[in-house]
Amino acid sequence: MKILLLHQHFKIPQRGGAVRSFYLAQALISAQHRVVVITSHNEPSDKVEMLEGIEIHHLSIAYDNRFGFYARAWSFLLYIIRASLLARKYKDFDVCYAISVPLTVGLAARWIKFWCGMKYIFEVGDLWPDAPIQMGFIRNSIFQRWLFFMERSIYRSADSIVALSPAIKAAIEMKVPGKLIHLIPNMADCEFFRQQEKRQDLEKKFQVSGKFVVSYIGALGIANGLDFYLECARSAQKANLPLHFLLCGEGAMRESLQERTRQLDLQNLSFVDFLNRNGVKEVMIVTDAVFICYKPIPILETGSPNKFFDGLAAGKLIITNFGGWIRHEIEENRCGVFVDPQKPGDFVNKLAPFISNQLQLREFQIASRALAERKYSRKLLSKEFVGLFKE
Repeated sequence: MKILLLHQHFKIPQRGGAVRSFYLAQALISAQHRVVVITSHNEPSDKVEMLEGIEIHHLSIAYDNRFGFYARAWSFLLYIIRASLLARKYKDFDVCYAISVPLTVGLAARWIKFWCGMKYIFEVGDLWPDAPIQMGFIRNSIFQRWLFFMERSIYRSADSIVALSPAIKAAIEMKVPGKLIHLIPNMADCEFFRQQEKRQDLEKKFQVSGKFVVSYIGALGIANGLDFYLECARSAQKANLPLHFLLCGEGAMRESLQERTRQLDLQNLSFVDFLNRNGVKEVMIVTDAVFICYKPIPILETGSPNKFFDGLAAGKLIITNFGGWIRHEIEENRCGVFVDPQKPGDFVNKLAPFISNQLQLREFQIASRALAERKYSRKLLSKEFVGLFKE
């Protein structure tokens, strides 16, 4: 088949970021399909590249996590228009696979369906506009109603939908009853990440020798609520625990988090710049526990964050400060712990047993890796994804 893949934030492992869409495209290529990707980048001109058989069109459309609402909206609108126009070159393709976020990618898929007669499958990684509305970014009630109408129309027009979590699937089933919805979560790359002993050279590089290391790897955005992560570090420092916290990534809140770290005089926390895939692997090698942090907002519990699956694949203790399906998963499989988001001191109580008992830590880490291999491995889910196109 000939497949057009729309993803405004398409990333490749060499450059870092969320690479699920790259692995999906790679799986389709391995199954002898032709794949053309339309994405965007911050460079001054458009670019086309061939990578492992994938034809990737980079449109020159600026976007940054630090953008405000209107700058983001303009970036999304430009992508809709330019991706839709470019897609007309591929009107003989069989199907369009459109990946949110943002939700507006679905509008491009609808236009392509209208102009080219190309059916589309729509992937939902976050429930939008529920998320920005619950976070208080969109307050106008008329605009909210219009966004919900747009969301439902995108779902209804899709040939089928791919949901990245059980909670997202359940929410969409409520919004568009009877729609065919597949559950294909984010992937644990069990070939790339492995359980490894800590390396002294990397401990020295990250200045964590002899420490129990807790790492946060991902976007430093408003939704992540990383002030709580700093408060956990503060509680651990007061309790004189041999912990070190690594905060890895870029985002709108990085500067304010650095300033807050200085104000709290946190000697047990350090920042690491944005990492590509190999850099993430190095951090994982020195890490004991992966922290997944969000603001205490119900809609954020429905997501399928990459850092969770990377942590499972690398065989790490998982720490969360939110409920929902991920909390249920780590508690049921005994591979992680939940920390009360209203009580940073709860972090010390939950982590102390793992610091003092290496056997218990090892048991939870082994359970993480086992869960990754059994349920979320890239090889397993890629095969399931390719099966959608056989159908």
